[in-house]
Amino acid sequence: MKRYTRRICRLLKAGAAEKAIAVSLLAVASVLLSSCNRQETGKAISEPASSIDVVSGNPIVIRTSAAEFRLFPSGYMQASLLSKGKDLGLDDPRIEDTGDVLVSNGKEIRDFALDLTHAHVSPTSGRLGARGKRIEVAGKSPVVPALEKSLAEEFYDDFPNVALASVSYKNSGSSDIAIDHVSTQGHVLNASLSDLGAPPYAMWSFHGSSEAWGKDDVMKITNKFSRSNLMQAVMHNDENQTGGGIPAVAFWTGSVGEAIGHAETVPLKLSLPVKTAPDGRVSVSVAMDEQTSLKPGETFSIPLTFVSVFQGDFFQALSLYSKMLQVRGVSLAHPNAADYEANWCGWGYEMDFTPKQMLGTIPKLKQLGLKWATLDAGWFRARGDWEPRFDTFPDDSIQKVVKAYHDAGIRLTLWWIPLVVEDGHGKDILNHRPYQLSNVVRDHSDWLVLDKNGKAARVTADLATLCPAVPEVKDYYKRLTEKFVRDWGFDGHKLDFAYTVPACYNPKHHHKSPDDSIAAVGDIYKTILETTRALKPESVTQACPCGTPPNLAWLPYIDQAVTADPVGSRQVRLRTKMYKALLGPAAAVYGDHVELTEVQLSNTQHEVDKGRDFASEVGVGAVVGTKFTWPGYGPKFKTVELTPEKEAHWKKWIDLYNAKMLSRGEFLGLYTYGYDWPEGYAIAKDGRMYYAFYAPDKTKSWSGQVELRGLKPGAYRVVDYESGKDVGTIDASSPKLQVSFNEHLLLEADPQ
Repeated sequence: MKRYTRRICRLLKAGAAEKAIAVSLLAVASVLLSSCNRQETGKAISEPASSIDVVSGNPIVIRTSAAEFRLFPSGYMQASLLSKGKDLGLDDPRIEDTGDVLVSNGKEIRDFALDLTHAHVSPTSGRLGARGKRIEVAGKSPVVPALEKSLAEEFYDDFPNVALASVSYKNSGSSDIAIDHVSTQGHVLNASLSDLGAPPYAMWSFHGSSEAWGKDDVMKITNKFSRSNLMQAVMHNDENQTGGGIPAVAFWTGSVGEAIGHAETVPLKLSLPVKTAPDGRVSVSVAMDEQTSLKPGETFSIPLTFVSVFQGDFFQALSLYSKMLQVRGVSLAHPNAADYEANWCGWGYEMDFTPKQMLGTIPKLKQLGLKWATLDAGWFRARGDWEPRFDTFPDDSIQKVVKAYHDAGIRLTLWWIPLVVEDGHGKDILNHRPYQLSNVVRDHSDWLVLDKNGKAARVTADLATLCPAVPEVKDYYKRLTEKFVRDWGFDGHKLDFAYTVPACYNPKHHHKSPDDSIAAVGDIYKTILETTRALKPESVTQACPCGTPPNLAWLPYIDQAVTADPVGSRQVRLRTKMYKALLGPAAAVYGDHVELTEVQLSNTQHEVDKGRDFASEVGVGAVVGTKFTWPGYGPKFKTVELTPEKEAHWKKWIDLYNAKMLSRGEFLGLYTYGYDWPEGYAIAKDGRMYYAFYAPDKTKSWSGQVELRGLKPGAYRVVDYESGKDVGTIDASSPKLQVSFNEHLLLEADPQ
């Protein structure tokens, strides 16, 4: 075949007649090659070559169909978006800015000079598709010449907004090199590059870390902003302890956005520090504290990271991040019809509720059209064993409650917490009693996660935890799930306090790395979901990372997300948007108790939940929830008691939710948070478009023009679907309306 090819080349260089023969021979060769390929692989030849253009130079320029990336000798990767003939970006590198830093024996090494003239360009590794370009460069630092740096950047036709980076360091010397800390994917952002006249820090941001209960995930960057964004670390900055997180941060202005994070499919301990510098620019990177030593000949590799550019806000950034993970092998659990049903939760009765209270609420649930309920915290004796309390649920009381709900046509989920256990140390933050010694710890103390000092490591609420990397622990949670669903009859789970676990130093577990415990958290949630669905396909498995973003570890193993103890209406809306990005535009996202749309702290720091803003759940496509008490049980529950006046309000909104069921529609990221005012949302469902607008100040009416984006060509009749009022007819060519509203405006656009 090689000889045949050389003959064709000679003919192509000859006269017209010979060229004609060559063309014929090429056609024959094409058929022969295609046939050979089919015989060898069983399929047609590979896809067309990549359309990505790589231009050598200083910097190396990489152009995709949607973006342009520039790789500098310092290792800095500058990203910009190509939009309507313009080059838009936030990256603002200077000579001293580098993409990677290594700290050895307390000394920063940041002067690795990459040899761009000898960059190697090849096809990609296939991480995000078959077509793309891979660029490999290497360099050394004059400070530590024995430390060699290698950088590989990958660009994919299917993900033209993304650059993937792999960085490694090799010790080519004869003595050990200490590695204290590494930082990669460093970027310096400047909002004034896209918004002329704006301060460099004038941008909005999303932070995926689980740092503190109630802390905002979406916020405006200030001139003194700083956030560490620790991932997969148990945080001890409040009495509950949090931790976990989504390893991505995003920044945007009205015209362009940029996101960075790690692109591995498993949870990793690292941080994404964000800080405003004295000059007003915003620095961000992926950082890891290693405390290791690189022996001669050894190579240290940093996890795969990414930088992406986009237009819009964190919805676009997280949607792109989720799609990358799915291509890389993460399979999300698709919701079923049950996940979209409105829910009443028994938490209104708090920890010492009784079967009488649960059963007494059933008639009101039926009147309101609620088909799902939750038996919440307080039913158990000791966390870890998950056996009913003797005083409130003796004998088979729990099974009787489940049966009564089923007889009424209402399905029931059970509140509990995977992995945590009471080990006889500490005090319950909910009812202030000392923790007991659970049976599972008494019988299997060797299952515990131990810290470096050999003591039981502490997690949320100062509890101990079982190690998810121990096979017997996984089996234990399978048996527990079977007991709850098959034996007791529950229809699913509210898995609360869903965070992470510490690194495990228990010598009996024989871990390859202490971080094996962190990586295995998802295995427990996967076991719970798969066991539940095998027993009851129409079930609900919800995980609540109270007050924070979710954990990458368990995110694929829930079929109903939850806005997780939001502090006010804004967090309900923005966390719903976050989950619709991460889990898909039709994901089932429980808006949590509507009472949490207005949260106040009393003089005694007791939380008072008095919200009634159903519009912030219905309008954004969240699943409606409530925790009212009924009938009256005294002053303790008065705030959430369902009075006759409140009942009419609850009935109106639950009926509206059930009629529209926008939670099953397609959430569209058509409005940019922080730049499109009033705050807007759009959902497509059953051939119609639904819009929700929220006033910047809920205490004041808002008047102005709103734009109904995303309409297909044609005329539309617009109705305020809350009141049924006809707003008028508009055409998609000019979809703007002059409106005035208080708090919110919910619109339905029906094609004519």
